[in-house]
Amino acid sequence: MKKLRNAGIIGTGSCLPDKIVTNQDMEKIVDTTDEWVKTRTGISERRMTDENTATSDLATVAASRALENAGLGPEEIDLILVATVTPDVMFPSTACIVQDNIGAINAAAFDLEAACSGFLYGLAVAENFIKTGYYKNVLVIGAETLTKLVDFTDRNTCVLFGDGAGAAIVSEVPEGYGILSSYIGADGKGGKLLTVPAGGSRIPSSVESVLNRLHYVKMDGKEVFKFAVKIMGDAAEKALEKCGLDKEDIDFLIPHQANRRIIDASIKRLKMPNEKVYINLDKYGNMSSASVAVAIDEASRKGLLKDGDTIVLVGFGGGLTWGSAVLKWKSIGRD
Repeated sequence: MKKLRNAGIIGTGSCLPDKIVTNQDMEKIVDTTDEWVKTRTGISERRMTDENTATSDLATVAASRALENAGLGPEEIDLILVATVTPDVMFPSTACIVQDNIGAINAAAFDLEAACSGFLYGLAVAENFIKTGYYKNVLVIGAETLTKLVDFTDRNTCVLFGDGAGAAIVSEVPEGYGILSSYIGADGKGGKLLTVPAGGSRIPSSVESVLNRLHYVKMDGKEVFKFAVKIMGDAAEKALEKCGLDKEDIDFLIPHQANRRIIDASIKRLKMPNEKVYINLDKYGNMSSASVAVAIDEASRKGLLKDGDTIVLVGFGGGLTWGSAVLKWKSIGRD
């Protein structure tokens, strides 16, 4: 039987729009206050794209930075996988647009849609392509322009989301390093709790769908919160169990950045000290599939992830979906 290879991250990159929208800015748009947003979410500001910037634009920059970080040329990429719920267009895929933009002429390309869990789903897919030897280098991107789907008359959702993109290159790594386990799951019964109702084949775009504001994010915040508090801990522990580790073995935790209270519940359950948890929610808000991708790039470039550290990535999203991964970190790339 052919031995499986070790798959791990060898380069990361990210891209954030220049425009910063603070809670004070949001006070001028919708009935909310800085205190209300901070108390309930932990968010102080978020990034927003302009009308001329699409998801592929952010994804392209993040991808280029990941390639530079890994010391690879675009022609060395075998597969581009973009996790997004905000594609440029219905088709072609955002991944194909990125492929053209960066000149990855030898790469297959497709999009993956698992909402905020998308990057973790993408890592799981890339891991298996690398382990089996099917591909050598897979570029996984989480990219979103969610502010384009936000209803700025709905104060419960419009304050939550931000735009951004993060990328990771998954390749073969030395024995003992890389992705030790991954775990993904879904519960479609909860699909209506977090959704954009119109624009697909169920409710095609029409004058009526636009007037009824059905092309914006709709969320049952209380139910999503209850689901997230439970599943974040469950998913992390499941991934640890799959590779024979326990929560005491975690050196660093990178959670999905959706809500500070959800993150705090995960920290408590996993018994993690705050200094071993990466949080950028206050600066960026919820960037959906880009959340974990941006966070791991920032943590890596800041030198917070040490050689041999056991890193846990965990997230949840619409679908409902969830994902987690345990990595044995190998210092990577060039700044």
